[in-house]
Amino acid sequence: LVSSLIGLILVLAIHPGSSETKELLGAGSTKQRNLDLVDNFLDLGRNLIPNNVFQASMETAITRYTEEVTGNSTIITGKTLDYRSGTNTLGIIFFCLTFGTVLGSVGPSGKPLVNLFSIIDQVIMKMVYMVMWVSPIGIASVIAAKILGVADLALVMSQLGLFMVTVCSGVFFYQFVVLQLIYFMIVRKNPYKFWWGLFQSWMTAFATASTAAALPISFRCMKENNRVDPRISKFVLPIGATINMDGTALFVTVASIFIAQMNNIPLNAGAYATVVLTSTAASIAAASIPSAALVLMLLVLTAIDAPYQDVSLLWAIDWFLDRCRTTNNMLGDCYGAAIVESLSRKELEIMDKLADTNDVEIGNLENQEKKDLGVDNVATDL
Repeated sequence: LVSSLIGLILVLAIHPGSSETKELLGAGSTKQRNLDLVDNFLDLGRNLIPNNVFQASMETAITRYTEEVTGNSTIITGKTLDYRSGTNTLGIIFFCLTFGTVLGSVGPSGKPLVNLFSIIDQVIMKMVYMVMWVSPIGIASVIAAKILGVADLALVMSQLGLFMVTVCSGVFFYQFVVLQLIYFMIVRKNPYKFWWGLFQSWMTAFATASTAAALPISFRCMKENNRVDPRISKFVLPIGATINMDGTALFVTVASIFIAQMNNIPLNAGAYATVVLTSTAASIAAASIPSAALVLMLLVLTAIDAPYQDVSLLWAIDWFLDRCRTTNNMLGDCYGAAIVESLSRKELEIMDKLADTNDVEIGNLENQEKKDLGVDNVATDL
C-alpha cells in the first residue's frame, strides 16, 4: 500500500503521460480480457493446499477462461481449473509447515529424518555456491541480450523516457529511503550496510526478473552477510516471494494513471483510491514470474474505464522496468525477514534453550540405554 501511494504521488507530480505521447506511440493492440480479482484470490486458496506436493514443485493452479470473440471484444463463456508451469511456493510452504510440526511432535524417533533434511539443505547450498562463481558472466549476458533485443532503443527512450524516470524514481525512493527508515527505526542498525550485504541477491533478481529465482542467493546473503537467523529467512522469504510485491504495486499504479493521462481521461479522488487499492490487491495475487504486472494492469484499467489496448505500448520498456521492480520485491522480503527476526529475538532465544535442553535429555537417555544394555550383557554372561 505504501509503495502504491508513492507511485500515485510521483505520477501526479511528474505527469509523464500526454496526448502528444499517445500520437507518437499510436494505438495499442492488447486484446480485451475480462479478469476477475476474486478468481486470483481463489487461486491462492487452491494453491495453499495442493492436491499433490510433487506436482506443486512443478505446477501452479490457475483459473482458465473459455473466451468467445464478438467483434472487438472478448466475452468469457466459462471457467476451468488448470495448471501452468511454475513452482507452487505457497503450497510447498504450507506442506512443510504441517510436516515439520508433526515431525517435531514425534520426538527423538524423528531425529534421523531431521538430520537427513539438514544434510540435503547443506548439499543444495554448496551447489548454489558453485553456480555463484559464474553468475557475473550469466547476469551480464542476460542483460546484454535484452538490450540488443530492442529494435530502436533511442526511439523508445525518447517516447517513454519520462514514464521510465517516474517508475524508477518511485522504485529507488522506496528502496533507499522508505525501507531504510523502517529498518533503522525497528532494528536500530545501519540499513545501508544491510543493503550492501544483499547486493549479490539484488543483482540476481535484476538479471532474472524473478524473486523466486533469486531465493537461493537471498538465503545465502541473509545468512552469511547479514547474520539473519535461517529459521526466519527460510520461512519469510518464500512467502514474501509469493504474496509481497511492493514494486509490482507501484508499477501498476503508475502505469495505469499514465495510460489515463495519455488518453486525457480525468480522474477524481475516488478513481485514484480505486487504482491504489486495486493495484495493491492485484499485486498480492501476482505470480513471481517476469512481466506478470502487465496482465494485472487489465484489472486496474477496467476499474477506471481506461483503454486496455494501450498496455501493449509498454512492452518495449517492460524488460527493464520489470527488473527494477523485482529488486523492490526482493528487498521488501529481506528487510521484512530482518524485522521479524528483531521482533522475535526473545522467542528465538527461548527456542534455542529448549533445543539445548532436549539435546541434553536425549543424550542422557542414550547413555542410560547403553548402561542398561551393558548390565543386561553382564547378566547374560553370568
